[in-house]
Amino acid sequence: MNKTAQMQHIDRVLSVAHDVHADDTETDPIRRSWKRCIKDYGLDPARSPAARIVPSQQLREHQEQIEEFLRVARAGMEQMYKRISGSDYVLLLSDAEGITVDYIGHESAAHELKPAGLYLGADWSETYAGTCAVGTCLVERKPITCHQDEHFGTSHIGLTCTSAPLFDPEGKFLAVLDMSALRSPREKDSQLLAVHLTSMYAQMIEDANFLRHFRNDWILRLGSTWELVDVSGDAMLAFNEDGLVVGANTGARHLFSAAVGRKLEDLFGKSVSDIWRVARSSYGGERSLITSELSRSFYISVMHPQRCSTSRPSLPATAARDYPALDRLAGEDPQMQRLLDQAKRLVNRRLNILVHGETGTGKEVLAKALHESSERAKQPFIAVNCAAIPESLIESELFGYTAGTFTGARNKGMKGLILQSDGGTLFLDEIGDMPLHLQTRLLRVLSEREVLPLGAEKAVPVNLTVIAASHRDLRNLISEGKFREDLYYRLCGATLHLPSLRDRADRDYLVEKILREEAELLNADGRLSGAARQLLLCFSWPGNVRQLRNVLRYALALADGEEILPEHLPREVTDSIMPGAMALLPAARHADVYVGALAVEPESARLLRSLRNNKWNVTAVSAELDICRATVYRQMKKFGIVPPNRQS
Repeated sequence: MNKTAQMQHIDRVLSVAHDVHADDTETDPIRRSWKRCIKDYGLDPARSPAARIVPSQQLREHQEQIEEFLRVARAGMEQMYKRISGSDYVLLLSDAEGITVDYIGHESAAHELKPAGLYLGADWSETYAGTCAVGTCLVERKPITCHQDEHFGTSHIGLTCTSAPLFDPEGKFLAVLDMSALRSPREKDSQLLAVHLTSMYAQMIEDANFLRHFRNDWILRLGSTWELVDVSGDAMLAFNEDGLVVGANTGARHLFSAAVGRKLEDLFGKSVSDIWRVARSSYGGERSLITSELSRSFYISVMHPQRCSTSRPSLPATAARDYPALDRLAGEDPQMQRLLDQAKRLVNRRLNILVHGETGTGKEVLAKALHESSERAKQPFIAVNCAAIPESLIESELFGYTAGTFTGARNKGMKGLILQSDGGTLFLDEIGDMPLHLQTRLLRVLSEREVLPLGAEKAVPVNLTVIAASHRDLRNLISEGKFREDLYYRLCGATLHLPSLRDRADRDYLVEKILREEAELLNADGRLSGAARQLLLCFSWPGNVRQLRNVLRYALALADGEEILPEHLPREVTDSIMPGAMALLPAARHADVYVGALAVEPESARLLRSLRNNKWNVTAVSAELDICRATVYRQMKKFGIVPPNRQS
């Protein structure tokens, strides 16, 4: 858009925003949004901000808040993208704050998409980006198309975006599904198909999440067509064995103003047994119809609970057996317990798993526990560190080779690590460091389920389950052209995010567990003094669990069978709370002396504790301690407290 057209757009927005006579009668959601942007948010259409992509750690926090829903939404987005992949559209999934938590698009166009904000981590809240499909949908809570110059700021007026809201099973606003393009025809009617697809797949994703959430309850589907009621009913009600409605999807909430908490008998005038009888009808006709309190008739079908052999739900499958290898990985930490619950549900599923986590968080330990907890436990567990094997050797190590393939090869050839893991688990650590040409070969192995060793003419079938791990954000590597997007989707049948040690609430459990393990290896006593324990619990652990293990091994060696005191710990730990504190007590041998030294500055300990409890959110700390944000920053500088992601 040229300069003149931009000025005309700015004048038009300002004119609408300052039209006081239309405030109470405005029906156009775009014009209402323009007014909000100027009057409520103080935005200026002439100063359109550049796209904002939030840092990866902040993005991860947003993703973790709706982690289970993301898996459901991703499946729907992939199906939707298959229908539009030949066009120039991209798909975005934004959370209730407008942050894009998932994205599918052409990576070859990333150099254009990312600056435009059509990318993972983009902030599309109306308060920042102005009028746009995602942000305005967040406010209006209904499907909306924001086409070209309907956007508030001039930096977005080339885009066309269509969004639809997504609600959780309780009716709470959850996310926004968006279909956008950098370029499109001038006429807004060109987006009618986009409106249809976005609304349709939003409903499909929402209903799939509803079925997942109420998988242990009965589901009553209501439809206007007998042939389709089993697969695409107009509404769904979840109810328990007593006929009490415990959930209603969006369609049902529109039909019944207050269905949850009521009996089916109240809604339809029939007993639960009558509803069973109607639902069991095997053909269309009057017997398949029931009439609601709204005097409207529906065809119905009933879905049984997933884990139910009788009329009452049974215990979840994960509770029916023990998983000691997984249970040993954590104490009472909510993040880890949620991860382990997911892991237990995945151990025997035929899908590949991607494990994300900082260096030292225990990705291989988790992978091995998954293997030991699965039906493959008696088969091989083969671990490969893609960053440790020289690039010149990794191909032959992974795929193997036949006799005489190259100079120095074994006379009888070599069976590659992939084939060695046949029937078991192949763990690919630091998958982000695998060379691109080998990524292509691995992709073929995963898709064809066969391996072609170097020098061989015939491929060998392989029963392969892969657990891949990386401390790097593979999506960033994809955008940089260093990792194949199609391989990424092959690997992430499910994704598990290991929290860093500093963010875990079960640090005391880990200290005790690892101390016992290391003490047994050294045949040592393995007792911690109170002061030493406190230091270990307060340390930020940039090297995570691996660093904790090394520190405890070091301390056990120095203590030489005696109780571990603060002076037995490395300086990196003892200086972390009060730099130089150990130097003040060179001869201290008793825990109470050192505890007294730590108590010199209780204000610093209080601040540090609040920062950690609030995950280093300064605004939250300010509210908790009843001090202004500037004071928080000033005290952090005074006490030498540095956020974990800024430590060298």
